[in-house]
Amino acid sequence: MDFYGFYTGKVFDAYKYLGAHAEETGVVFRTFAPAAGSVALIGEWNGWQEIPMERVHDGNFWEARVEGAAPGMLYKYRIRSGDGRCIDHCDPYGCGMELRPHNASVIRDPDSFQFQDRSWLRQRSDCRDRALNIYELHLGSFRKPSDEPDAWYSYTEMADILIPYLKKAGYNYVELMPLCEYPSDESWGYQTTGFFAPTSRYGTADQLKAFVNACHLSGIGVLLDFVPVHFAVDDYALARYDGTALYEYPNAAVGQSEWGSCNFMHSRGEVRSFLQSAACYWLTEYHMDGLRMDAISRAIYWQGQPERGVNQNAVAFLRHMNSGLKKLHPNVILAAEDSTSFPDITKPAKEGGLGFDYKWDMGWMNDTLDYFRTAPAYRAGNYHKLTFSMAYYYQERYLLPLSHDESVHGKATILQKMHGDYDGKFPQARALYLYMYAHPGKKLNFMGGEIGQLREWDEKREQDWSLLTYPIHCGFRDFMTDLNHFYLKHSSLWEMDYEADGFRWLDCHQEARCIYAFERRSRGERLAAVFNFSDRPQGGYLLEVPGAETLAPALSSDLIRYSGKSREMPPAEKTDREGVFRLDLPAYAGVYFLIK
Repeated sequence: MDFYGFYTGKVFDAYKYLGAHAEETGVVFRTFAPAAGSVALIGEWNGWQEIPMERVHDGNFWEARVEGAAPGMLYKYRIRSGDGRCIDHCDPYGCGMELRPHNASVIRDPDSFQFQDRSWLRQRSDCRDRALNIYELHLGSFRKPSDEPDAWYSYTEMADILIPYLKKAGYNYVELMPLCEYPSDESWGYQTTGFFAPTSRYGTADQLKAFVNACHLSGIGVLLDFVPVHFAVDDYALARYDGTALYEYPNAAVGQSEWGSCNFMHSRGEVRSFLQSAACYWLTEYHMDGLRMDAISRAIYWQGQPERGVNQNAVAFLRHMNSGLKKLHPNVILAAEDSTSFPDITKPAKEGGLGFDYKWDMGWMNDTLDYFRTAPAYRAGNYHKLTFSMAYYYQERYLLPLSHDESVHGKATILQKMHGDYDGKFPQARALYLYMYAHPGKKLNFMGGEIGQLREWDEKREQDWSLLTYPIHCGFRDFMTDLNHFYLKHSSLWEMDYEADGFRWLDCHQEARCIYAFERRSRGERLAAVFNFSDRPQGGYLLEVPGAETLAPALSSDLIRYSGKSREMPPAEKTDREGVFRLDLPAYAGVYFLIK
């Protein structure tokens, strides 16, 4: 390892030196604990008897070689600090861990699984001019083999269950909520104890690699949710690892997050090298196609609060990490969850930006859901909640998220958010999703949304698949399936997402009627998207589409087969004025027209 690079925050492969590594005659263990008084290795090969570790290199690293150790065995580091405290820690660079509540690290052989996805890796991209339709997934609650809290399908079993579902449903990427090992199910993986260890809830490292490999062989990309801002407070993990604040801030005013976890001290080179190496590890060793980075606003601003100022060291870290990851893996996706107005999130790092490929458009999400919560009688006054997004859209490369955060903590699911009674929610939700897929920006939907889930997500229960015994939910599922496949097929909805010529308003001043119309285009296709978000049919609406000879209806949210009311898609009647068409729009509905 480049030790100078490690200390100055330049290293992306520290895991190749630190951690547990199998050799011909056993395993070598190394850990970084500069302030420790002593470190002993304990493991199951000798009944957990202490093996003293020696200071190596400059005295800040500790090392031991054990002939009897082998992949699959458990181990810990027993660290005695200068003040006499003695804590048994898991390995910060360990590549496996026990199932909670146990917390020993597991020796893994990184070369025991052979990928067969070379063809996929050659052709993958950041999808800037391609379709990107992401299904966000919590592996433990998509489907469960039983109602027991600790009953989960393995990574390999999930490949057999999930891949056919994604293909049929029309998603080309899956985003896995955090898989780095974590102790509390209720944290969903966002409070991490093992940044290099895939959670043992669903099996082994090789099984996760097999899952990714199977996805790639089926044409599905895999994104991983990664948490570079904070970590769990459990004393067996990173907290006060060598008896001092090694990874975290020593001052609780900035060292403790709003979730009660420890904030990483990004000004330390060793911390930067740790996080950069962890990010690179998942892309390199597991062939992940990208990372969605959580809570980036809490790195940009101190405690995520703009009034406290920019955390310049953390910003510099993000810029350097993203730049390095893109040099090593130029065709992966780096996405930021960030709700701030901090500029240039998706501008290249070499031009002074943070170097992300995409930023979640939280403004679009909040404004859109607020609009659909509003009673139809008041939507005219909120009309421009749905036009505002295009006023700032080209400042960044945005991704439109309807994520897990919108289906928990009393917020209600997407379907439940729609105004009105049970039956009235479905046409509005169909219209909402049709609007989402026409709006510029890549797409992300959380599991369950596609079947009209009514119950808020609970990590202990599988999705309510029994809803599909009801025709109205089956119709909703069929609509979402057709919409997804339509999106994947039609380049006008994604090829020019980030070019000004890819979008133009056709009509955004129908406040009283709650009608919106805009055009999407690619280099080979033009599409008009027209919406009536009022609770009344709008007949005789005149729409001007410059240069259009015909408008051919291609997809409507109101068809009977989707549990709507229309037997056929509404035609566009050409008037005697050039490029002007007469439309009769159903209530709570949207229609796509191909422009000829």
